Amino acid sequence: MILRESGFFGLRRVSVMKYFFASRKGIITTGIVIGILAPVLQYLGNPKNMGICVACFERDIAGALGLHRAAVVQYLRPEIVGIVLGAMVVALLGREFRARGGSSPLIRFFLGVFAMIGALVFLGCPWRALLRLAGGDWNAVLGLAGLAGGIYVGTLFLKRGYTLHRAHSYPSKASGFVMPALMLGLLFLVMFEVSFGEGLPIFFSTQGPGASRAPLFISLIAGLAFGALAQRSRFCTMGSLRDLFISRDLHLFYGVAALVLTAFAVNLVLGQFSPGFTGQPIAHNLHVWNVLGMVLAGLAFCLAGGCPGRQLILAGEGDGDAGVFILGMLVGAAFSHNFAMASSPAGVGGFGPWGVALGLLFCLTIGWVMTEKRRKTA
Repeated sequence: MILRESGFFGLRRVSVMKYFFASRKGIITTGIVIGILAPVLQYLGNPKNMGICVACFERDIAGALGLHRAAVVQYLRPEIVGIVLGAMVVALLGREFRARGGSSPLIRFFLGVFAMIGALVFLGCPWRALLRLAGGDWNAVLGLAGLAGGIYVGTLFLKRGYTLHRAHSYPSKASGFVMPALMLGLLFLVMFEVSFGEGLPIFFSTQGPGASRAPLFISLIAGLAFGALAQRSRFCTMGSLRDLFISRDLHLFYGVAALVLTAFAVNLVLGQFSPGFTGQPIAHNLHVWNVLGMVLAGLAFCLAGGCPGRQLILAGEGDGDAGVFILGMLVGAAFSHNFAMASSPAGVGGFGPWGVALGLLFCLTIGWVMTEKRRKTA
């Protein structure tokens, strides 16, 4: 919907929708829609308490491509494809698509690697942590506490001038379409269930979480809705806590709260609410590692400038640095499973604690060396 209003220099086009999604009502609407669609996806076949999980679904994509061979988590999740493409379409329509990059891409790659290692020790991204809480998994409280702790540490670096330096616009838009094109390729592979030979990708889990999936086109449409709404409203779980810690700004937090409350209500209606610490789906109750895994993930998200969902949105807008972060997460998923770091309902992988320790050392080092105040006083 477009209105015209008079300005000093003549007529100026004003997008009502743009202003709506920039408002409190807009961010709350986004949270409500995600809070409805995610439990419905779960009801239609996605894993329990995992209607949408960017980390888990990217892990499944890494498995489907053969980057790891954990047979129970291999599927090209159409929700991820939809988020990127939905954000791209809306960004193009809103004239916000801009091919850009060059902001410390290698650092962002490894932040993505370690963010995924931390998320898979906890077993979920921030979105899934919220959905686990809305489904009655009290272990999520520990994960969210860890997430907040990691983001808080990240804000201490931000206050001291932490930066990965500015991205630069590219003269051509072509590079901005690389990640959306990759997503279209993944969509082709999953739609036609392409196989490159016996024992070769593309892999499709026949049991476990990877075999639990809602109908493809419903998942794709939900992903498109997630991407479109989150692009318009700038929905970001990491950003909600970062803004709260730095400026006491609650704008993004309203969206997160709306998501949790709505998903809780929908879970009650659909009979999917099951409170407790034990026996929760695709979760463990090793509290120390639930906390520390998400401390690592939260710190990495904060240093990279967005939660994994926000990184998908930015990639859809043409941000090559966000695309590099996503590739890092795919590689991090492969590392997690190939080197026994990923958790399972049985507990934390044998090398998971080592992965978390190494990740925290990396992130703290990056936070320290990329701080402007430290360099000025050196």
